[in-house]
Parts: sequence; C-alpha cells; structure tokens
Amino acid sequence: MSQRLDPLPTEWIERDRLVPFSFEGSRYTGYAGDTVSSALWAAGQRVLVRSFKYHRPRGLLSFANHDVNTLMQADSQLSVRADVTPVTAGLNLAAVNTWGGVSRDRASLLNALSAFLPVGFYYKTFHGRFFPFWERTIRKLGGLSAIDPTAPRLRTPKQYDFCDVLVVGAGPSGLAAAIAAAEAGAEVVLVDENARAGGSGSYQLGGDLDQAKQTAELIQMAAAQPRIRQHLQTEAAGYYADGWVPLVEPERMTKLRAKAVIVASGAFEQPAVFHNNDLPGVMLASAAQRLIYRYAVKPMRRAVVLVGNSDGYRAALDLAANGVEVMAVVDLRAVQVSPEAHAIRAQGIPIFSQYGIYAAETNPAQDGVCAAVICPLSDTGEPRLDQRQTINCDGIVVSVGWAPAANLLYQTGTQMRFEERVEQFVPDRLPEGVFACGRVNGVYQFDKKLIDGRRAGLEAAAYLGFAQSVPSPVPAAESESPSHPWPVVSHPKGKNFVDFDEDLQLKDFYHAAQEGFDNIELLKRYTTVGMGPSQGKHSNMNALRILANINNKSPQVVGTTTARPFFHPVPFSHLAGRGFTPERHTPLYSRHLALSAEMVKAGLWQRPEFYRQSGFSRADCIRQEALNVRQRVGLIDVSSLGKLELRGPDAAEFLERLYTGRYQSLKSGRTRYALMLDESGVVMDDGVIARLGPEHFYFTTTTSGSSRIYREISRLALQWRFNCGIVNLTGARAAINLAGPRSQQVLSQLTSADLSAEAFPYLAVREAEVAGIPAILMRVGFVGEWGYEIHVPALSAPALWDALMQAGAADGIRPFGLQAQRLLRLEKGHVIVGLDTDGLTTPAEANLSWAVKSDKPFFLGQRSLAIVGQRSQSKTLVGFTLPASFTGQPPEECNLVIDQGEIAGRVTSIAFSPSLERYIGLAYVPPAQSADGTSLAIRNSDGAMIPATVSSTPCYDPDNRRQKESFLTEAV
Repeated sequence: MSQRLDPLPTEWIERDRLVPFSFEGSRYTGYAGDTVSSALWAAGQRVLVRSFKYHRPRGLLSFANHDVNTLMQADSQLSVRADVTPVTAGLNLAAVNTWGGVSRDRASLLNALSAFLPVGFYYKTFHGRFFPFWERTIRKLGGLSAIDPTAPRLRTPKQYDFCDVLVVGAGPSGLAAAIAAAEAGAEVVLVDENARAGGSGSYQLGGDLDQAKQTAELIQMAAAQPRIRQHLQTEAAGYYADGWVPLVEPERMTKLRAKAVIVASGAFEQPAVFHNNDLPGVMLASAAQRLIYRYAVKPMRRAVVLVGNSDGYRAALDLAANGVEVMAVVDLRAVQVSPEAHAIRAQGIPIFSQYGIYAAETNPAQDGVCAAVICPLSDTGEPRLDQRQTINCDGIVVSVGWAPAANLLYQTGTQMRFEERVEQFVPDRLPEGVFACGRVNGVYQFDKKLIDGRRAGLEAAAYLGFAQSVPSPVPAAESESPSHPWPVVSHPKGKNFVDFDEDLQLKDFYHAAQEGFDNIELLKRYTTVGMGPSQGKHSNMNALRILANINNKSPQVVGTTTARPFFHPVPFSHLAGRGFTPERHTPLYSRHLALSAEMVKAGLWQRPEFYRQSGFSRADCIRQEALNVRQRVGLIDVSSLGKLELRGPDAAEFLERLYTGRYQSLKSGRTRYALMLDESGVVMDDGVIARLGPEHFYFTTTTSGSSRIYREISRLALQWRFNCGIVNLTGARAAINLAGPRSQQVLSQLTSADLSAEAFPYLAVREAEVAGIPAILMRVGFVGEWGYEIHVPALSAPALWDALMQAGAADGIRPFGLQAQRLLRLEKGHVIVGLDTDGLTTPAEANLSWAVKSDKPFFLGQRSLAIVGQRSQSKTLVGFTLPASFTGQPPEECNLVIDQGEIAGRVTSIAFSPSLERYIGLAYVPPAQSADGTSLAIRNSDGAMIPATVSSTPCYDPDNRRQKESFLTEAV
C-alpha cells in the first residue's frame, strides 16, 4: 500500500482491519471501508478497465459512482461500480469488455483503427449481404459483462415509507435544509448515495480542515435530531407523481411518498477536452480530493492541475498539503488575484494564466500519464502551438466546471434556465412542493450553501403549514463563475474525448452536425452521447456547449435532453423484488422430498418432476416411472388440480352455460370431460365434472387455472342470477391418482366399496371410505390405464399415501412425477391446456370438437365459435413420430415445422416413449399436411432439419382397451 497517506481525521477506512480480494487474478489487500477503486489505486493499479469502443486503458475519472471507467464484474454479479462498492473478503473481480484481460486486451487493436470507425459508422456500414457477419462481430465485442445463466435469483425486498419532507443529498446544503425543516416540526427523510453524510463539505477543503469540522458538526446535529431519518448508501432513483420517490439501497427498495421534496443533489464535475484526456492518471479534482480525504490515498506523485475556477486552486492546495508535488497550475482564464491563487503562489507553484492543456503524453508502458503539454490560448480558445511546453508529471487533475445534478428536478416538471453568471442551468420555476438548494441551485460557496439550504428547509416546512418562520435570505450571487464556458482544446489527432462511455471525440460532434444532426435530441441519438452507463452525467454539458458553438447559439436556445427515470442504474433484482407470488405445497410435499423427488414449479404449486434414483439419469428415471405405470401400478399427487363443488337447483343448467358439453343429462354417479371457452371461442380450461346427486356436482380444473376459473365462475353465477352455490375446495382437498393394471388389486385392500367393472365402470364416480378416510373415487384415465382418482380431505392425504404405498408394495407400486404423467398422456394423445393450446387456439384446431355440443341453446364462446367456424381453418393439432432409428438431439417444444422454407407450424409436446421405443409428439400443421403418413420437417434448435411423420392418436392402445372392462379380466 505504497500510496497510502498518514491517518487523516476525515478518512472512512479502518486501518486495523485488512480485507484481501483479487482483481484480474492478482491478489490485493485493502482496508475495511475502502471501495474497490480506492483499494486498487492505493496498491498502484492504474488501469482499471478498457474503454467500450476503442478498448483504451482507463483509470479513475470521477470516482463518484457515475461513470463507465470503473465498471467491473464480480463472479456472476454484473456491473459492479467499483467507485462505491466496498471491498469484502474474497471478492473476485475482473474488468469487463476485454479480450485477454485488462493489461493485455487484444481488442485494443481497435484504437489503431479508430479512423475507420467514426461516429455513425454502424448506420452506414453494417447492411447488405455482410450484415450477418457484422452482427456476429458486434455481439462478440459488445456488452459490459458476461451473464451467468446459472446465477441464483437475488430476492430483494421492498418497503413503503412516508414523510413530510424528503431531502435528496446530505451535503452541506442538504444537511442545513433537513435540520431547518425538522426544527420547524416536519418529519424529514434525508438520503444520500454515499456511505456517509457530508458531501463536498468533507473533502473540498483547500488544505483547511475547518470546513470539515463545520460539516462534522452539521452531521452530528442531523443525527441528534429525532425528526430526521437518514438513509445513506441510498439513491433517489426517480421522481413520480405526487412526491413518489423510489429509494434504492444495496439490499432493498423503499417506495417513499413525501409531501414536499428538497433537491440538494449537488453537481457533477465535468472533464476538460484535450488530446489523451482519458489516460489513467487524468482525473477530476473532486476524485483526487475524495481519494485523499475519504480513503487516505495519494492520487499521484507529481501533478499538473488544470483549472477554470477557484475549486481548482483549492484542489491544488489539497494536493500540496498531502504530499503531492504540484508541478504547475494551468488556468484557462486570465490572471487571477483570488486568495486561493495567492496561496498557490506563496508555495512557489507556477501558475500559467490563459493556458490550456494541449495533450497528455503517455508513459512507455502505455498505462498512464508521463507529461502534460501546455500552451497559451487565444481569445477564441485556440492553442498557440509555437509557445507550447512540456511539464513532466504522472497525473493531471482537472477542475474546469460543473453540471447540476438536476435529473430529479427535470422529472418533477421544473422549468430550467441557463444562468450565464454560473454557466449552468438553474431552476427557473419549481412545481408546488418542490424546492432546490446548493449547487443544483447555482450556489457553490460553502457559507452560501448553508444559507441556501436553511432557506429551502424553512420554505418546505412553511409550505406544509408548520410553525411559521422568517425564511433565511437568498444567498448573494457567486463572486465568480464556478464553470468555464469553453474547457475545450482541439487537436488534429483527435482522441480528445467528450463522452468517456461511448469514446466520442470532439470531431464526432462536428461531423454529426455537418450531416444534419444539429438538434440536441438528434445529436444524442446519432452520436449516442449520454446513452452509456453514466447517462451523460460527465458529457452532456460539454456536448451542449459544443453544439451551441457549432450553431452559434446560446445553451439556453440549444436546450437539454430529456431526463427520465432512473437517475442511477437500478438492478433488475430491485425492480423484481423478492417475489410476492406465493409458492404452494401440497399436503404430500414432505413425502415427495423423502422419496428424493426433484420438485418443479407448476403454476403456483411445487410438484415432483420425477423421483431421483441413484445411478440413473433424469431421462432414465422418468422412463422407468412411465413403464411402471404401464406394467404394474403407480401413484401421482394431483392435489394441485382445481377442485370445486357446486350445489343448487340451477347447478346443472349453470354448467351447461359454462362448458361446451351436456350436463343436465349426466346421471348421478357418472363423470364427463369438461371443456371451457372464453367469449372469443378460445380454449380456456378443461377438467372432469362428476355428478354426485341431482343438485350436487364436484368438478376439477387445470392446476394453473384453478383460481382464475373460480373467480370467473363466481362472477358469472352472480351475473346470470343462478340459484346455486360454489365452494372452492382446491386447498381443502387433496387428490391422488392410482393408475396401472394392478391398481384395482391395490385399492381393493383399502376399501369395502365394490370395485368390479360392473359396479364401478369407466367414467363412474363413487363416494366411499379408503383406508378409513372418506373419499370421492373417480374412474378416469388421463394416463391411459385403469385407474382411480381419489379425493380426500387435505389433512388425510399423507395417511392415504402411506396406506397406498404399503398396500401396493407387493405389486411393485412406485410414485411417478409430472414428466412421466406428461409422457403417458402424450402416448394417449391427450391435450394439456396451456401447453398444447395457447391464447388463440379454438377447439377445432386442438381436435376437441367432439367435446363441443354446438346445438345447445347457449354456452360461453358459442357465438364466436360459430363465426370462427365459417372461416377456413389454418392449423390443426396432429400427432407425429420420429423414425425408430433416430438418435441424437431431438426437437424441443416450440421448434418450428418447416414446409418449402416457410414456417408451417410448431411442436407443442415431444418425448421418448419407452413403450413405443421412439420419439412421439404433438404439433400444429396446416390441414393439408394433417393426413396420416404425411412427412414433416422440423427445424431443430441447432438448425438441423429433423424428418417426422404424421401419426394418428392415440399412439398407444388406440382402442382404449386398457381403461375398459374387458381389459381387467385379461390382466388378471
């Protein structure tokens, strides 16, 4: 840590706690409280990233949380902002956007080709027959991180909060505003993106610690004020209607509603434009000051300081006071007689007035600055090259001006004006309930910021009706402009960057304007200025000045670009939140885990996908489960099915209207397939309806549709005024499907009910006790085998499961999961609504017309179905098989059916059938290709064309013998 300074009273680090971490495969050590950037800079690491477009070496620039120069990746964590991310033990960091690492980036060849890659080149070059090549190349070069698809989901909570006054920014003016509003009686929330309050009052000191002491006193007052709640390391990411502001913290998002908002967000220091102004070692003055006073890091050994304001002189004094040899102060302005300039001269530091930096020279290692080339400037800002001179240094510190951090003000609807006395946009008319103070309000001197902050705090309190106080006076105007109007020096070789995110050079803006993009919004889109990760925080003001210069207009006339939320980058995890969708477990969840089930989400439910067996692959386990059902007996938990009970005199007529089939004629003790459509005639849901009595029905819905169908049925019952009652029993009842040729033999051991084919035929329903548990038994066969769907009270499900497993042990019973069930039903050609249908599928297209009784007086979707039926059908669902000899990667669901080079359909289901020993599936095809034996071509995910043949369904047991009475006798 050779660049560490002696302890300072303002530092944020804990020197007694070392933190090891790694960067680009090398080990480093920082202190607790360090950020990644400060720890690396202290260790002498100067190249932190490579630039996005030309892959130039880059180091610290703003050190303020808002530029692309220090974006990194930590394992699967993307876009780590190294300026503010604290070092933690074991942190493993890598630079992004490199080919071969940050020190030996092979893509740096693009820097030598920059002449062939001017602004807008992508609009003119990447088209025609070579477009696919360029597209692939750009995709390889693009991006700022590598996504890890196996990374776990980050669940970030949200919370809600309210306050009277929200103060954004905990610098001197924000602290003064918060204290004044709280003392007047308001409940105040104070937020700042930094780890500690104080802002510039703690580091822009000019070598004098008295200002830091005053700031520390303000911090203590705010902490002691019971009406102030502080949220540090928190970004006010946007402003929405009625004072709604999202506060983004590292581990959560707070949705805050404030009655009044005070914006004390400060300003962004702006870079100067000169040749090689992006070299490592060229940094903003505020970055150097933060390094010194927050992290006790010496920014460089020898510095040239380029200034355009008094802040630059104060930065030079801070450097000199902390061991940096200031080689020269280069002032863009004429001779200055300020106290800061006098203090610089008193230390023997030369001042070059009305000079600029023409170029920064790189060191032999090409990883930093070795000298600054300076020269006088004419009255128009042109460099006088005949008088240039070179000053050796290893760092260039730049302080030429500021741009207000006014994004939130723009989002509130504030009207801004360009104030020439401070060379920035300031609020002209603020919306009701919105206030501004400090640098964003054009106030820069420390004492004046305190006055301005107190004024804003009292005005906000008075606006809310708290105790009236005489507002503090508006601070006097600044004695000088804090920003230079033209910190730009041209160079014939370019590489004088305006936007460091997008590698935009000064000449790019002239070229864009020459091509007609001379409006600020058009310029932004053509050049992409301000569209990188920093969102223009260090480039928009210079871009605006350049465009104003080109058009010979004032910045007020040129205007600014639109400021939209979010103010800072917000992780997707924060936007997604922790997930408010509940995860439901069936009563048999513990039994599945005990049997090594691999769970999968089905709707809101966790269901067994398959049961893992040691030494067998996933596919083998699924096939064994399916074969066991076909050859012996299996059981599956189907408790997630929607289960509804309907009673009342109008129950049968109500079902007639809801579903496409006939249910008034359904006899008690029988079941019938039920298909539901929506008003447009599209398949919405299906299930089984059982009639338990003249006015008593019990029916099921799909797993994913249960709650939706219940809501819709309840609404229609009220709308149609039917005399019947509906009860949702989905959570109150569990269900187990016992299926296979030995299922009757197993069940007969647990019930006294007559299970003979004559007494309990296919599609019948009975109420009986099973293992002493009251149950509803339905003889249905979704998997195509003799079976029973057993519905019992939810609390009794584990006892029933255990009893069935014990009774079936001698018959080879074993559970099967969701994948085996889907394979078994696919062999029978049964449709799964939502898998084999979508939001546009009609019954005819899904081959479900047999379930539609169109001659009924009315059912949901009937009128639409009649209209659709008059049109020619564009697709139909067919079964298909792959050749028995097929090996390799099979098609997947949603792979396309291709006919003569055009899309003809898509695969909805496909699986390998161990019973048929080949791949089978369902697919939509044009009716002309739906005849048995028709050849299909399916385009695989890798682009290969797979031959398939249309096959009638069911593929397995086409006569459905295994579900009927004759089969049982044969099986026994």
